Amino acid sequence: MANLKEIRNRITSIGSTMKITSAMKMVSAAKLKKAQDAITAMRPYSNKLSELLQNLSATSDADAGDKFSEQREVSKVLLVVVTSNRGLCGGFNSSVIKETRRVAASYADNSVDLITIGKKGNDILSKEYNVISNKSDLYDTLTFEAVATISEELMEYFVSGSYDKIEVVYNSFKNAATQLLNVEQFLPILPVDAAANQSSDYLFEPSKEEIISELIPKSLKTQLYKAIRDSYASEHGARMTAMHKATDNANELRNELLLTYNKARQAAITNEILEIVGGAEALNA
Repeated sequence: MANLKEIRNRITSIGSTMKITSAMKMVSAAKLKKAQDAITAMRPYSNKLSELLQNLSATSDADAGDKFSEQREVSKVLLVVVTSNRGLCGGFNSSVIKETRRVAASYADNSVDLITIGKKGNDILSKEYNVISNKSDLYDTLTFEAVATISEELMEYFVSGSYDKIEVVYNSFKNAATQLLNVEQFLPILPVDAAANQSSDYLFEPSKEEIISELIPKSLKTQLYKAIRDSYASEHGARMTAMHKATDNANELRNELLLTYNKARQAAITNEILEIVGGAEALNA
């Protein structure tokens, strides 16, 4: 059994760790509220815009020449992997990395490259795959304009034929304790069943093709921004939950050590009393 000094040092160390995990939990909780409000407000707009453009693309004429909806044989795939720059957030990053490996393995017959957003994913995946760009500094200024620049690069990759398919792997926010792993196709735009849109007949001004050409780039930028915002909120939710569990575990361990420390101290005091009593009886004999 460890001596009293060692146990006391461990209790002090655990107490210091509890202060850190508790502080990190409170910081993540504060950031989560802001990130959650942002993604909750953005989702309806993003989803409706994507639905509108998919419907327009499905009913547009074949000769409209929509370059972002072109379905072609897949030979080169680009995965945009969204993780975090910091750790201590449970399985948040590891789940994205595992899913990226699974998706890459499903394209075993194709060339797969990566764009990483987040240092944690880049540090691991860059050892296994060809990472053409690391955008981890995006979190320093997470704005729509910064994400739009990345979206424009992705659109250029697809239009130029550098890649035939682009997918985004990220965690979407459900609640503070739950993150949903998503693999979302970015390009080409997924077609919808044209038959489902036959019940609606609209007049478009300007023409449907002009609307598509103007709104699709904006929609794609919004789609990527939503994915990164979703991941950002999920990160803080995962970190808050992980730090809450770490604080509880540390508190439980500290209580066990306090019990061990008190038992050891009580045993030491009892031994000292017995020695004193034994010594006094020896003198009186």
